[in-house]
Amino acid sequence: MTTSNVLFPNPNYTGSSTSSTSSTSSGTGSVADSTTLGGTNFLTLMLAQLKNQDPTSPVDSNQFLNQLASLSTVQGITQLNTSFASLSSSLVSAQALQASSLLGHQALVSSATAALAANGTVTGAVQIPQNTSQAVLNISDSSGVLVRQIDLGAQSTGLANFSWDGKLADGTQAAAGQYKLSAQYAGATSGGTAATTYVNGTVQSVTMGAGTTGLTLNVSGLGSVPYSNVQQISN
Repeated sequence: MTTSNVLFPNPNYTGSSTSSTSSTSSGTGSVADSTTLGGTNFLTLMLAQLKNQDPTSPVDSNQFLNQLASLSTVQGITQLNTSFASLSSSLVSAQALQASSLLGHQALVSSATAALAANGTVTGAVQIPQNTSQAVLNISDSSGVLVRQIDLGAQSTGLANFSWDGKLADGTQAAAGQYKLSAQYAGATSGGTAATTYVNGTVQSVTMGAGTTGLTLNVSGLGSVPYSNVQQISN
């Protein structure tokens, strides 16, 4: 009878095939073909050890239970990884499907500039953090010269919508191009407090990013915009 004091193999063990491994696995066929011990290899070797153990010095029961627990843990992690991979794939597919429905819609995006098309208009909003007696939107050209000021009046906390018809202060049509936006509201300071401006643009395409990039929208007049920067989506 053959005696063996070899510990049960760790199911995570990876090593090169040796002559002793080939000898042990000659009856199984599959162990010698791979350098990684999987669950089936583990059970085969475990049964072989139990079959050839010395009856006068059997394998310690605690060792046996520990090895079974180790096998169960490894198999559980493998199954969990497979499940997460499947879930991730499903979520990406669902996100892509939802993203496609955004095409053609208006996205309200935080921006300090706005693109004015020929004879066009610009719409957007100003973020008002508190109730105020007056809010003002300033529109300047690329040189920083103020060309139009829109009085939004008294506003409550939230978004105050605005629409610029593309006209200058003297009533003439402004040239197409990029314009700078800034806003103030009556607050604690005498000169007013700066407020965040948002601009509407049409969603022209959607890009599914890899890793942490996430979903990106291509918005007319605003370029590539992370979905996380979008304040509002409307028809």
